[in-house]
Amino acid sequence: MNRLGKRSVLFVGILFHLVYLWSIFDIYFITPLVHGMQHFVSTDEPPAKRLFLIVGDGLRADKCFGAWSNATSGSSEYAAPFIRSKILEEGTFGVSHTRMPTESRPGHVAIIAGFYEDVSAVTKGWKENPVNFDSVFNQSRHTWSFGSPDILPMFAMGASDPDRVETYMYGHEFEDFTRDTRELDTYVFDKVEELFKNATTDPAVDAALRQEKIVLFLHLLGIDTAGHASRPGSVQYFENIQHIDAGIQKLQKMIDDFYQDDNTAWVFTADHGMSDWGSHGDGHPDNTRTPLVAWGAGVAKPDVSNPIGHDEFSIPWDLNVVKRVDVEQADIASLMSYLIGLNYPVNSVGRLPLDFIDAPLKVKSKAIAANAREILEQYRVKERQTIDTELNFKPFPRIENSTSTLNSLIAKMRHLDANGEYQSAVELAYELMKLGLQGLRYLQTYDWLFLRTLVTFGFVGWILYALTSFLDFYILPTKINPSHGYELSFFATGLLSVLFGVFYFRHSPLMHYLYAVFPVLFWETVAEYRMSLWEGLKILIWNASGLERNTVAKLTIQVIAFFALMEAIVVGYFHREIFSVIYGMISVWPLIQNYQICRKNKALVLSWFVSCWLMSVFTLLPVVKVESIEQILVAGVLMTVVGIVGMLWLAKRSASGGHAISTFTMAVLGLQLGLVILSMVVTYSTVKALQARKGLPFGNQIVGWLVLGASLTLPFLHLKSKYHDYRARLLLIFLAFAPTFILLTISYEGLFYVTFFINLVFWVDLERKIYDNRRANEYARRKVDKSSTNGNHMIDTSSRRLELADIRIALFFFFLTQIAFFGTGNIASISSFSLDSVYRLIPLFDPFAMGALLLFKILVPFAVISADLGLLTQRLGVKPSSLFSMVLSISDILTLNFFYLVRDEGSWLDIGMSISHFCIASLLCVFVIALEYFSEVLVSGVTLESGDEVVEKNNGPLEK
Repeated sequence: MNRLGKRSVLFVGILFHLVYLWSIFDIYFITPLVHGMQHFVSTDEPPAKRLFLIVGDGLRADKCFGAWSNATSGSSEYAAPFIRSKILEEGTFGVSHTRMPTESRPGHVAIIAGFYEDVSAVTKGWKENPVNFDSVFNQSRHTWSFGSPDILPMFAMGASDPDRVETYMYGHEFEDFTRDTRELDTYVFDKVEELFKNATTDPAVDAALRQEKIVLFLHLLGIDTAGHASRPGSVQYFENIQHIDAGIQKLQKMIDDFYQDDNTAWVFTADHGMSDWGSHGDGHPDNTRTPLVAWGAGVAKPDVSNPIGHDEFSIPWDLNVVKRVDVEQADIASLMSYLIGLNYPVNSVGRLPLDFIDAPLKVKSKAIAANAREILEQYRVKERQTIDTELNFKPFPRIENSTSTLNSLIAKMRHLDANGEYQSAVELAYELMKLGLQGLRYLQTYDWLFLRTLVTFGFVGWILYALTSFLDFYILPTKINPSHGYELSFFATGLLSVLFGVFYFRHSPLMHYLYAVFPVLFWETVAEYRMSLWEGLKILIWNASGLERNTVAKLTIQVIAFFALMEAIVVGYFHREIFSVIYGMISVWPLIQNYQICRKNKALVLSWFVSCWLMSVFTLLPVVKVESIEQILVAGVLMTVVGIVGMLWLAKRSASGGHAISTFTMAVLGLQLGLVILSMVVTYSTVKALQARKGLPFGNQIVGWLVLGASLTLPFLHLKSKYHDYRARLLLIFLAFAPTFILLTISYEGLFYVTFFINLVFWVDLERKIYDNRRANEYARRKVDKSSTNGNHMIDTSSRRLELADIRIALFFFFLTQIAFFGTGNIASISSFSLDSVYRLIPLFDPFAMGALLLFKILVPFAVISADLGLLTQRLGVKPSSLFSMVLSISDILTLNFFYLVRDEGSWLDIGMSISHFCIASLLCVFVIALEYFSEVLVSGVTLESGDEVVEKNNGPLEK
């Protein structure tokens, strides 16, 4: 293999991380869906002919069932009196417990298809059906669905018969967060009413509506929209619940008049709840507890003789006179299937909640037995597929063992039912469903050990590969030839052939082959360049090229500190408070690093200390924020003050003989300052209009976009200017992104941006002081060495190789990137994002545009970070990109930690967070590479000063 090249290493690094990013989905989150199963009908005697499924999107259980305090009248009243009447008089109620992510799409999939859409679906893109699945709608004779274009199409497109599911959707322009959200639900009720009116004049429509096994699905998005815009404790949220409650009451009267029978079943629920701050997505109880109320044909009447199931959560609802029956969200699909006699969806993992149905135990026994066989059928098919791809398959021991087989267990359940032992048959059915789900889990994780070992070798191989190339580029004084050998190449080729053969036999996807290629490539290269690795480490660790060599004690402390910081960062992903502790520790770093410098630069050290402690506050603040125009404006004022002070300082410095500042530079800075002030004015006006429910003024929207675009354009116009003072460049960068942190924030994010910028400026100045002091000491020592060795011991001063001490700077940079991610929230948690700020520019629901704006705001602090590290690279007299490459070599220690911390069961909050953590850590490598190139743009032509000395870009330390 040819000598390692910088560009080739970067390309391989990007490709490797993009490929291995998907490894967790191929290991932990392979879709559990299988196809080719036999159908099982829920019951031969369905109690209802038709079913109404009504989903109040974003409706919390407590807000639906509990009482509200009317601020106007001072009285307490219920938002949904009609639904309460069904609970107390006609039906059965409970809490439906959802899983994370508590979002609309997976929630509706669980309700209608009976399975929890696994995370692998996100790898298929934004489609109606990322994975093919069966559903209640698909098993119905016909389904009419009404509501949002974000939900309805995926069930229509997934139906086996394209004409089976009929949709009535409003346009995306209806999803305007600044309008009355009740209009969304009014549209749905009007369309249902219109359909039944048409049936009175159109015989074809009338005949279709009078068929058996039909479903009418009402998706009511108004509650969710009101919650996002005004919070669940608002009058708007309350009024929206009242609106749909009255709409359902009116709807039932119309349906009863139309059919004139008692053969209609009703199911009312929600896809997810909502936090007090108007967000959802994670596993907070407010997001996972949703209402479930069923009434009508086939549904059990209120159980007043045994009103169990209540706890502290439901006591305030005054419903403890009737039994509360809680279910898992996927169980609703089985309930609906039974009520109108459909086949259970073949991919469903839901279990029929028998307490919800009104039927003899004999009927319940047959229904739950069919449910159990449907789940066991999934296990049977999955097992058959696994046997076909494994060399030495071992069946799930709890099902297939010396005393039982799958067929014998099913036969036993059917025997109990046939002999009239219905209660025993029901209990066995539940046990078999549990075993079936455990068996599916066993088959799902069958290949984990092999694949995880392969991926681990890949990550460790990349760390060694990146480290070897780093030492080769920046540490070794002379290049060492690689150790070529036929034996090494033959072994690597043979190993890769064996792995490819295993994957071919297993019919593995292409990605598995790539998982094998990278470890073999990395380890073969490291073996070839093992002498470069060894010699480079000796020079780096023992500082063999310098005048002050490391000792074992010093090295031990450095290694312990390095791994302690890396592991602390890992813990910080779960507990942001750790970052505050780290900031408190590094606030006193200058005292430990060089006390003499601290004595000479007391103001700078004190400023660093104060800025660190201010930064430590942000990771103690809540990640979920409430809109505060006061905090936004305070941040804007501070940005303006920083800009004015910076401009005055530059002008004063220019007048006293420093860098001569041009009129053009001052004009650009002045324009940027004006844009900051204008962004404050337009944001204040927009927030007040939105809070007054007047909608987004079109003029404000236009001005907001113009300010955002202009503020990002001006700095790049200045990059060609001949004025290269690094302080002016940093001020330009700061002011360029300041309007972003006014237009797109709702709370303390702007304050974080100001504090973060100041903290970074002090960091650069401190590192400059420390380096200048070290260089002066080394210069003095060179003179001593020259005189004592007759000039034979001289160090080449034209350039400087990296030393082990420079890892501290790389670690500081690495830590600061984590602060940029987590300083204003937890980017690994969906619910820590608020759309309030995005409404100021995009009032209509557009997930991609809104997500792009939020992502852009998250990335803004990295512009300042990348510029600072680029400046330090120049100032320390090391080769360009060397500090970035050092970070690149150590970043995957974090990734490997998170690879083994990925969870695919338990709390869905933990699952989602673990996925996010791995993805963030894995993409850091790619991100660091991007920052390196961005840094070159931001600091091109910049000059750094230190006293009477000027060190220009790409020059080494100059001797005085």
